Formats: sequence, C-alpha cells, structure tokens
Amino acid sequence: MQTFLHKFKTIFTEPAIRNRVFFVLGALVVFRALASIPIPGIDQTVLEQFFTNNQFLGLLNIFSGGGLSNLSIVMLGVGPFITASIIMQLLTVMSPKFKSLYTEEGEAGRAKFTQYSRMLTLPLAILQGFGFLTLLKSQGVIADLTTFQFIVNVILVVAGSVLLMWIGEMVTEYGIGNGVSIIIFAGIVATLPMTMSQLFYSYDPSQLPLYIGFSIVALGIIYAVVVMTEAERPVPITYAKQSRGGSTYGTSQSYLPMRLNQAGVIPIIFALSIILFPQMVLNILSAFNLPWVARANELVTNFLNNQWAYGGVYFMLVFLFTYFYTAVTFDPDAVAKNLQRSGGFIPGIRPGAHTSEYLGNLVTRLTLVGALFLGVIAVLPVGMQIATGVSALAIGGTAVLIVVSVVLDLTRRLDAQVSMREY
Repeated sequence: MQTFLHKFKTIFTEPAIRNRVFFVLGALVVFRALASIPIPGIDQTVLEQFFTNNQFLGLLNIFSGGGLSNLSIVMLGVGPFITASIIMQLLTVMSPKFKSLYTEEGEAGRAKFTQYSRMLTLPLAILQGFGFLTLLKSQGVIADLTTFQFIVNVILVVAGSVLLMWIGEMVTEYGIGNGVSIIIFAGIVATLPMTMSQLFYSYDPSQLPLYIGFSIVALGIIYAVVVMTEAERPVPITYAKQSRGGSTYGTSQSYLPMRLNQAGVIPIIFALSIILFPQMVLNILSAFNLPWVARANELVTNFLNNQWAYGGVYFMLVFLFTYFYTAVTFDPDAVAKNLQRSGGFIPGIRPGAHTSEYLGNLVTRLTLVGALFLGVIAVLPVGMQIATGVSALAIGGTAVLIVVSVVLDLTRRLDAQVSMREY
C-alpha cells in the first residue's frame, strides 16, 4: 500500500510525469467538448429511434469514441485512421517494400509508414462521411439540406476526424499511452453513466437474477482479460563468454518474454472494421439509387441481425486476425538473427535456423490460446444476447476488453515513468 501511495505521489510531484498526465487530461476534455457539438440539421427524436434499432451504428460508435451517438462534428472518430492503418498492415503482407519499411528500417521507416497511413485517412474519411450522411439523410435523421449544406456537413465531419487523429498522435507523443486507444477508451467510459441510468430506470425486481448473472460474467471477463494480457511464456536465453578490453566475461542468463496475447485488442478492431466495411460501401452507393445496392444492403442488414451468422463470422475473423497481426509484429527469423549476433542462444536449441523454427512453433501454439480467448470474449455478448434477448449486450465484451487493456497499458507506462525517475 505504501509503495502504491508513493508512486501515486510521484506522478503528481514529478514535473515531467505530471505534465504528461495533465496533457492527456486536457486532450480528453477537448475531445469530449468536440463530441458534444452536433452537425446542423439533426432531428434528435428520429436519431434516438434510429440509433437504438441499428446495431451497425452501435458497433461503429466504439470507433467514434461516442461521438456518433449524437452526430457530433467528430462523429467519424478515429475510424478512418484505424481503417487506413489496417490497409497499411495488409500491404506489409502483400508488398515486400512495405514490409521492409515497417520491420527493417527502424524508427525512420515506421515514421514514413505512419505518414502513409495519415495520407490515406483523408480520402477514407471523405468516403465514410459522405456514406453516413447519405444514409442518415435517407432515414430522415438529417433534415433535407441543399447540396451546399450537405457538402459543408461532409467537410465538418472529415475535418473533425482528421483533428481527432492529430489529437491522438499528440497524446502519444506528449502524453502517456497510445492516443488513439485512449480516445476510444474515453468514449466508452463516457457512455457508462447513461447506461447505468437506463438500467436503473428500467429495473425490474423479477430480473434480479439476470442482473446478478451479468455482473458476475462482467467481473469474470475483466479478471480473464487481466490474466491473459499479463500472461507470458519466458524463454530462457544464455549468453556465451565474451572478451572485451582484455577481460573475459562469463556466461549470463536472461529470458525472452513471449506474451500469450501479443496482438492485444487489434484483432477485434480489425474484425469489426471488416464486418462494417460492406455496409459502409453500400451506404455510399445508395446515393445512386441502384436496385442491386438496395438488395445487397438488405442482405447485409439481415446478416448483422442474424446473431448466429454474425457471431460465427466475427469469431473466425478475430481468430484469423490474431494470427495475422502476430505474424506481422513478431518475426522469428529476425529474433533468431539478433540472438546469434549478440552471442545468445536458447539452451538445447542450435542458433540460427533451428532457433527460428523453435520460436515460430512456440509463438504458433501461444497464439492459438490467445486467438481462442479473444474470439470467445468478442462473441460472448452475442451469445448472452441470444440466450437472454437483451440487445443492449451486443458490444459489451469488446468495450470491456478495450477498457481493461487500455487501463493496463496506462498502468504499465506510468509505472515505467515513475521507475525511470527514481533511478
């Protein structure tokens, strides 16, 4: 307890850490202020009815950080930037040039990779903004606007998305943690008071066992996420004797931490983006009044409303993207080469190709556990919805996973900042 109080005191007494924390808080205040400014011409009553009955917008509201629920100027949120990042990640698999840029050229290559993602964000934001506003206009959520007014609204939401992307990057650079994740986290947490108030006003004593069951499951999910996020498989590393400056140093022992869930929440974000992408495209095409678009839109909507089909596809996408993202971020060949250059080896495993094969097999087995866990957590709310008929639980698991993961990441980073200042 004393250690915790000491670290908490250090956060607010050490100027460098305090400034970073206040920068994050200030950025979140700006974000929530922007999220409360609606675009012109909204029919609030129709919006509430449409939002309640549309699971597509409910899922997308996660990426907007809560800004979509009231059609604010940041209604697109960081969705376009996330989509651009996914496309760039896919390009690393299809293009050796992009893979080299991301994995082999160090910080300069990653900076250029991020710059390409920023550039791709703008056209994606324009397409998404046009598609959403067209959909909302056709549903009567937005009043009939002139062409000029419609273009102004598109410019507003695109500018809001780009501004939010910039705020996220500033938080990453001058604050603590990943700025995009923190924005999504803040949007989810901001909806908790409204959700709790709705549960309070709709409380039915006969449903008390159901509420207790939900609470137990929620606590179990939080505990499981914490355990799986922190779990790792230590791989022992031995460094051979080295001679430096006429002195010989003996062997030393270390270990390589292999996380059970190396991908974090990224696979779920990827999977949601892929699931939502077809309807996003169809919303854009619906402006041209094509018969086949209306039919395709109906099929996609029926798919999203079919909990069994939606849950099955969602699980498979999360499972596959966990392997995909782990393969992009962890290269056994590169790790094996670095160990060999530094004189390190895994006891019982020959350096070079054998080490690479061993690490590849190990990460495959570990990723299987992590992928199954993420898939189950992602579709668990869908299963509960099927069992109970409570539609409010459609995105609960994803939201809990993001919130817990961001909190753990912030805790680790704050602890690292405090330890660095102490030593």
